[in-house]
Amino acid sequence: MQIVHHRASPFAGVGSRICKRQSLCYKHLQSCQVAHSRMAGTVLGVGTGVFILALLWVLALWLCLFLSRTSGFARVSIILIFILALIVTLILLFFPRDTETPAPVKEIQIVDTFFIGRYFLVSVLSVIFLGSLFLLLIYHIMDPISAKPLHTK
Repeated sequence: MQIVHHRASPFAGVGSRICKRQSLCYKHLQSCQVAHSRMAGTVLGVGTGVFILALLWVLALWLCLFLSRTSGFARVSIILIFILALIVTLILLFFPRDTETPAPVKEIQIVDTFFIGRYFLVSVLSVIFLGSLFLLLIYHIMDPISAKPLHTK
């Protein structure tokens, strides 16, 4: 089943990607969660754009709190900082970088290029192991025990 999104945006994740299909069946919700969890560049299902917006608003609010202690033009600039943060947020939300259709996912195929060398190495090590077992059998386990001469008077 192909999932078609209303708008693809770098602000993927919680609420920013809205599916066109309006039925709230369990299967559709489950497939949406799978599709959102496979998106590249997400942390806990939230895209990088959400972090950029959060950072923008944290900095804007920090500047507003910092400038609220001042007087004169610096205190009036709080309004300008708030309006600038609002404009940047609206630009980032209404002009996304991504296309509306997601790129097709290519399946990764793992190819063992050292196939012959690996089997050659395993065969050489097997011959060495069997030769070592044979030498252990001859010189340690089957060590000849000679009879001691009898002492006669």
